[in-house]
Order: sequence, then C-alpha cells, then structure tokens
Amino acid sequence: MTYKKTLDYLYAQLPMYHRLGAQAYKANLDNTIALCNLLGNPQNSFKTIHVTGTNGKGSVSHLLASILQTSGLRTGLYTSPHLKDFRERIRVNGKKIEQSYVSQFIEKYRDKTEQIKPSFFELTVGMAFDYFRNQKVDIAVIEVGLGGRLDSTNIINPLLSVITNISLDHTQFLGDTIEKIAAEKAGIIKPGIPVIIGETQVQTTKIFQKTAKRQKSDISFADQLFSIARHKLYGKYLNKQLIDINYDEKPYLENIVLPLAGQYQLKNIITVIAACEQLSFDELNFTEEIVRQGIANVIINTGLQGRWQILGTRPLTICDTGHNEGGLKEVLSQIAATPHRQLHFVFGVVNDKNLVPILPMLPKNTTYYFCKPDIPRGLDAHILQGQSVSAGLQGNAYNSVKEALKMAQQNAGAGDLVFVGGSTFVVAEVVK
Repeated sequence: MTYKKTLDYLYAQLPMYHRLGAQAYKANLDNTIALCNLLGNPQNSFKTIHVTGTNGKGSVSHLLASILQTSGLRTGLYTSPHLKDFRERIRVNGKKIEQSYVSQFIEKYRDKTEQIKPSFFELTVGMAFDYFRNQKVDIAVIEVGLGGRLDSTNIINPLLSVITNISLDHTQFLGDTIEKIAAEKAGIIKPGIPVIIGETQVQTTKIFQKTAKRQKSDISFADQLFSIARHKLYGKYLNKQLIDINYDEKPYLENIVLPLAGQYQLKNIITVIAACEQLSFDELNFTEEIVRQGIANVIINTGLQGRWQILGTRPLTICDTGHNEGGLKEVLSQIAATPHRQLHFVFGVVNDKNLVPILPMLPKNTTYYFCKPDIPRGLDAHILQGQSVSAGLQGNAYNSVKEALKMAQQNAGAGDLVFVGGSTFVVAEVVK
C-alpha cells in the first residue's frame, strides 16, 4: 500500500472527528484498550507526560518536548490535529514518522483493526505508541485530543499530568459549563501522579483540588508559584519575546528568548517552567541552560507552526490557530496590541462551532473575508457571512481560504494588517 493510498484509507474509511464531527466521537476507551492490547500495550514501554486543557496544550506540549530533547532524552511527541501533513502528529526528536512506517503499520494490522472498528484518532494513537516503542524513546509528550477522561490517550500512566486552562469548547461532548468541562479534563489526573494546573480559575480550582485529593496526587498551580516579571517583543517583525520569570516573587530566570510572539504564550511558558520544576524531582536534571535552549529552539526542534505566525510582511500577514472563545479573546488582544491602520480578517469556522459567544467579540471596524475550510465539516462561507452580518460585521464571502487571503492582501494598504484565523483548518491552508 502506497503512502497516498494509506492516507486515503485513514481519511475515507475511519471516522475522523476533525473532518466529520460528532459521528466520529467515541465516548469510551474500549476501542483504544482493545487496539493497544492487540499491539502488546506499547504505551507501557516508555515514560510519558500527559497534557490537556482548552487552550495552550499544543504549545505547552511542543515546549516541553523541545526541552526534553535538548536535555539529551530521545523524545516522542504526539499532537493533533496536523496542519499540512498527517505525519506531524507523531514525531521523535522533532522528526516526523516515516511514510513507510505509516503504510506498513496499516498493512500489518488492517484486518485485525477492522474487527475493532477504531476511529481515525484511536488508530492514530495506537500507531504513535507503537512507533515510540519501535524508536525506543526515553519519554514522550502526549497531547490530549479532546477532553481528557474519555480521550484515547488516557490509557497512559505518566510521570506528570498538565492541565493548561479551561474555556468553553466542544460543549456538545464535554458539557455546557466551565465546571463540567473541568471535570472531564481532570480525568487525566492519575493516582499518585503529580498534576500541574497552568491557570488558576475560580470555577475550576476546587474541581481540580477535589480530584487530586481523591487520587492522592500532588497538585500545583503554576501561576501561584511563578510570574512574569518583565517581557517585551523584539526582532524586526516583533516575532520574539524576551521574558524574565519570578518564583515566589523573586528572580528565577532572566532574558528567556521565546520565538513565539503571542501574549497568551506567557501563560504557557509559566506552565512549562512549573512542569520542569516538578519533573526535576524525577531525576530528569534540567539545567537552566537546557531550559533556555529548549525554549529558544522550540520551532526548530519540534516544527511548531500556526501560533501568531508571520506569513508575510508586505502587507504584514499573521495567522493563529486560536478558535474557541478563550483562544480568540487572547488573539484579539494581540491584534489590538499590534500597530496597524486597517484590519483585514480572513475568517472561517467549522459547522458545529457555536458562534453566539464569538461573533460579538470580533471587532466591528474591520473588513472580513469569509471562507470555508476545505473539509466536510467546514461552515459554508455564505452562511458564515449571513450570521456575521447580522452581528454587525461586514465583508464578502469567497470560494476558498486561499482566494480570501489573496483578496485581503490585495486590498490591504500601507500599514494595514491581514489576519487569518477562526479555525485550525483555515490556518492549515495558509502555512507553508
């Protein structure tokens, strides 16, 4: 089976949540357990770190993997969704899984897995664990796909659990309140395994504390231990940050170079530093220089894309994968802080996105370019335009993301800003 035919099989034959939505969601771990039993439970062959949260879990996973890799550990990284290439989901020391391995895995196990009837995500998790065992990784950072308690990744027994923050997202599966979603995310807290909470939130703190107490797990809140003492954007296009971090209000790390310009990354970097502090008790021996280099080289080491990423400078064109209420709030704050005359917003979403809380957040004095991401689950651009106009936003609908971006860049004048976002799948079509 060629790699292309393998991908066709994965996309066409297996239910894939990110393309189809609810019909691909499995509300239990039965398939994952059966699949990993078939594979000989490869997830037990290496150490892991488990990361969930509504926003920031991807950045935190990449940053942790980069630091672990810099420390000399052979490091696996499992994330989702991918932007351009399926193989982005499964990496070892930043290198994507080989096409041949993907094809051979499917060929080898196809008959038996079809009896299990896994979803796309379930099979991909099994493939990742199998690959990490084959590659003899020392440790793997595993990002949750959706939720936590019932996510396919939640069969590991990690060294550390990390929960970044909680916002309303995937409410049809995880619950329609912050508290309900927090309870699902708290499902990754394992008996006796320490947990780092990235952001203290009134609605979620007691839920996490109660779960950790029941599981007899040490719990720490990163933002209660560490704080940002100073930060500034720098570089020709202000695409890097220089950060000083305090611990217990005293200097801890100074002049940390973070090649991610998003303001929201300040929360993520605090979470990562707290995780490293905790992991030091597991004899991973992070020196200050390892942490510095791991953070500074995260893009080079792990291939991270789509986080306040500059796509072009004439006109200044930036994309970001923030797509839920919490994520967009951070992105809009960053846009407001970025000097520009007029904003041109290339905007697309998926068809199960709750736009009620999102559309009122978006700036009115902006030209919108409505588009549909090229997946079955994408919301028709004209429907999006109609709902947006009703909310006081103005713009035209376009046949594709690329056409929308082309028109936005053509219309942008000197000093204008073009922003591309609303969905990970919109960003996927514009990054290189």
